[in-house]
Amino acid sequence: MGASELLGLLARALADADDTLSMPARMCQACATVLGAESAALTVAATPDDRLTVATSDGVAARIEGLEEMLGEGPAQLALAEDRVVVSRADGSRDGSAFPVFSRVVGTISGPATYHAVPMHAGGQVVGVLGLLTASAGLAREPDDVQFLADVVGLSLLADLDSLDWSTPAEVHQATGMVTAQLRVAPRDALAVLRAHAFARSTTLEEVAAEVVGRRLSFTYDASNAVQTRRTEGS
Repeated sequence: MGASELLGLLARALADADDTLSMPARMCQACATVLGAESAALTVAATPDDRLTVATSDGVAARIEGLEEMLGEGPAQLALAEDRVVVSRADGSRDGSAFPVFSRVVGTISGPATYHAVPMHAGGQVVGVLGLLTASAGLAREPDDVQFLADVVGLSLLADLDSLDWSTPAEVHQATGMVTAQLRVAPRDALAVLRAHAFARSTTLEEVAAEVVGRRLSFTYDASNAVQTRRTEGS
């Protein structure tokens, strides 16, 4: 399919999207429509470990993005790190996937599905990922068409960076710094503690970070040098 035809499909899908939503959210819905996905998500990233989910098409996509952020691994992070499309089958089992925990949990969220992480480019650099969840194994367009649309979306997001809400990753960074001081560990280890706590509580990394920053949750060591949590009313 030619570029002009693909852009025409995207424009029509954008016109049909809910006009009360932000442009990234409408773009997310439009990508799902054009590419035949049940759910979609858009993230921008400075590095594979520092990314911001700017839009999701529905609650399923939002939960999947939160899961990958919590686990600290998954298709989107690999797509960012290696600049390639990463496809992961999610069927609720631990077998046949490079990300067994991610795939198993996604399978319980969505049912049997396939997650496609497509890197978005601008100026020759990877700037984010278009995540697409499909009930079938493939997307509705050819790989070159999918990549073309992902790059178009990446360019549009970069053109509107000032409108994006960067408060959530900033709060995670702040919480990581606080746990680094509390446990006297490296920032990477402090982030791992936050992610593990979020996973154990079946909540999101962002919610745990908010509790730490609000001083309702802190971490310390017990007599055996094991990490323990301490809860307070906070301020």
